[in-house]
Amino acid sequence: MRASAILTYQQQRQWPPPRRPWVMAQQWHDLLFAHWPMRPDALRSLIPAALDLDTFEGEAWVGIVPFRMSGVRPRGLPPVPWLSAFPEMNLRTYVTLDGKPGVWFFSLDAGNPIAVALARTFFHLPYFNAQMRLRRDREYISYGSIRTHRHASNATVHARYRPTGSVYHASPGSLDFWLTERYCLYAATDDARIYRGDIHHMQWPLQPAEAEFHRQSLTAAHRITLPGTSPLLHFSAWQQVLIWPPTRVR
Repeated sequence: MRASAILTYQQQRQWPPPRRPWVMAQQWHDLLFAHWPMRPDALRSLIPAALDLDTFEGEAWVGIVPFRMSGVRPRGLPPVPWLSAFPEMNLRTYVTLDGKPGVWFFSLDAGNPIAVALARTFFHLPYFNAQMRLRRDREYISYGSIRTHRHASNATVHARYRPTGSVYHASPGSLDFWLTERYCLYAATDDARIYRGDIHHMQWPLQPAEAEFHRQSLTAAHRITLPGTSPLLHFSAWQQVLIWPPTRVR
């Protein structure tokens, strides 16, 4: 789908996309949202003081989100075969600043070292190199990630997941909508500068899902202790995303 067509879908957003040109396009495939509720005080010290931890009915949430990318390209250029397609997995929570709710990434593991280096340099995001695989096992997605980044904490995830129901769009005001319809991300540099990066996409086509985590040390690597409850799970088969360069906000 052309970017101009994607930009016509804005009714799900709380604020319009930036007027300046977007700089990167990506496609996301076979994505799992696995979310756990958390006490806000368990996460507060892990988030920069300039950001407010966002909560839903008094609870913070932590998500593990594995997927694969394709068609990663700068604006005006075609995808490059050795750079444009790779698996990625992020560990995230939700924050807000100046009335704009967004995503805070504890980490983003990716299977492409060039993409990792570029994202760390130009988007100020905590990307890490990892050996990753994603394959279909009948109706399941089998996903594996072992972090290989130099001097980084060990982090391994082995999981499989699948959709279990029909596609739907979350209703505004619902927890599903609050978790998934986020149109910016926040990042911080070592000297405490805060950046916001805007993104845009159509509303998520969600499906209920089931998942099995056979190994999971990602959260422990970032000093997060998950509750003993089962995660809230959503699957999405495909999403096309437009990305703007980060701007300093604090």
